[in-house]
Amino acid sequence: MKQLNLRALKSFHEIIGAGSATAAADRLGLSQPGISRLISQLERDVGFSLFYREKGRLVPTAEGLLVYEEVDLAFSNIERINSLIRDIRNHDTGQLRIVASPSFSEGVLSDVIVEFLKLYPKVRVNIDSRSVETAKAQVATRAADCGFAKLPINRPDIAVEKIITSGTVCVLPRKHPLAKQETISPLQLKDQPLVLLGHGSWFRVQIEESFKHAGIDPKVKIETHTVGSACAFAARGAGIAIVNELMAKAFLRNNLVLRPYTASIPHEFVFITSAHTPMNRLTQAFLEQTQKYFHAQ
Repeated sequence: MKQLNLRALKSFHEIIGAGSATAAADRLGLSQPGISRLISQLERDVGFSLFYREKGRLVPTAEGLLVYEEVDLAFSNIERINSLIRDIRNHDTGQLRIVASPSFSEGVLSDVIVEFLKLYPKVRVNIDSRSVETAKAQVATRAADCGFAKLPINRPDIAVEKIITSGTVCVLPRKHPLAKQETISPLQLKDQPLVLLGHGSWFRVQIEESFKHAGIDPKVKIETHTVGSACAFAARGAGIAIVNELMAKAFLRNNLVLRPYTASIPHEFVFITSAHTPMNRLTQAFLEQTQKYFHAQ
């Protein structure tokens, strides 16, 4: 048997679906003689009749109806493929895998993703909250499509796009005496109980250096690893939290205020992807929405 002609199969499918060769020809933009020639060729190729000819009408044979069922299923599957391709092209489907630190995931990231899903509601988002080093490894090995981190990265297998720079602030109860100050210096924090993020991080080293430069020892009361928990302790009066401003804003409560920390400790946040492969269309769209979101802040 010869390879079946796709155009002839389409004509066959339309004749039965439309009820007549004339209607099928109109749908396909063919002449009636043209569609008749295609059906005749198809019947020669399959080796049996697909239609009876009754007074100029084409009536499907029993064999023709059996073939129609399979052809109809095949064309339905082709339409599903076309629909999937349209969805992918328009970012209407797919999964986006994002990795970030717990503080970033629980804070500003939720706002970014909600705005993204307004534009692409059929996309499924998977968020993995990991330590900074684990997040970098997942992005580098493409276990995640993208992620968020702070500079420095110091990995040649990761590509970065800067998104926003944030300052360092003190988070304290509104009724605290230091809340009246416009800014707070290390010297003003002498003998104040402090809530600081995990020992050994670059940010923690910078905080300790700022106190050392002021000639005082910080009175660390609580050590934690997320901005959210640091703010929660500050809200309960356990100590003044020194954290980055971008993340702290997401965890403010009515009884808390932010005051800029006078020591210059910037936080440069970046969007990270694997340096070994280009971003897919969905990740590129998410990057563009992320940049738009932070540009408006």
